[in-house]
Amino acid sequence: MNDLEHYFLNNPGRLIDKWQHYFEIYDRHFSRYRGQPVNVVEIGVYKGGSLQMWKHYFGPKAHIYGIDIDPKCQTFAEPQIEILIGNQEDRQFLRSVKQRIPTIDILIDDGGHTMQQQIVTFEELFPHVAPDGFFLCEDLHTSYWKEYGGGYRKPGTFIEYSKNLIDQLNAWHARKPARQWRPPFREPELSLSDFSRSTHSLHFYDSVLVIEKQPRERPTHSKTGRED
Repeated sequence: MNDLEHYFLNNPGRLIDKWQHYFEIYDRHFSRYRGQPVNVVEIGVYKGGSLQMWKHYFGPKAHIYGIDIDPKCQTFAEPQIEILIGNQEDRQFLRSVKQRIPTIDILIDDGGHTMQQQIVTFEELFPHVAPDGFFLCEDLHTSYWKEYGGGYRKPGTFIEYSKNLIDQLNAWHARKPARQWRPPFREPELSLSDFSRSTHSLHFYDSVLVIEKQPRERPTHSKTGRED
C-alpha cells in the first residue's frame, strides 16, 4: 500500500471519491515530485478532499490548483490550495488558466468526463504542461457510456481520439506511400507534430491515460558487437 492509498483509506479530511486502482497509477508516475516545488492542477474539485490529499502527498512546497464550474467550490481554498472557477469546455477560460498558472507540472482531468470536455481540455492545456510533466485523464470508461457521449468505437470519444496519439508518438517512423493517389483516393500521410516532438510515452490503464512529456529528437538506430 502506498502513501496515497493509505491516506485515502484513513482519510482525515474532506470527501474523496476515487477508484481503488488509481492510487498505484498516481504513485507510479508522480512520486518523483514529492517534496519538490510542483504545480499540480486537478480539474473537478467535488468536495475538495483530493486537493487535500495532493497537498499532503506532495508536501509543503507544492502548489495545488483546483478547477471547477461550481462557485461553491471556492470555499475549499486553503494554504497551498487555490480554486479557479470556470467551465473546462470553455476554451477561453482554459486559456486564462494558462495565463494564471506559469507552468503545470501535473495536470489531472477528473472533471465532467464528457467527450467534448476531455478533448478540449487536452487540446488547450497539454501544450502548457511542463516539458518533463504529466497529463493524466481519468474515468475514461465514460467513452463507452451513452449518457456522456460515448459508445464502443464511436467516433469522437476520448478513447478513439487518444488512439490517434499512438500514431503521433510513432510519427518519426512514418514513410510516405510509395504511390501517390489523386484525391480523394490518396492515402493519408502521417507527419511529425508538436506532440511527436514533446511526448515520451503514453500509458493506458483501466479508465486512465497518462501521458509523459519529454523533448524528443529523431530516434537513432545503431549496431554493436560482432556478427561472427
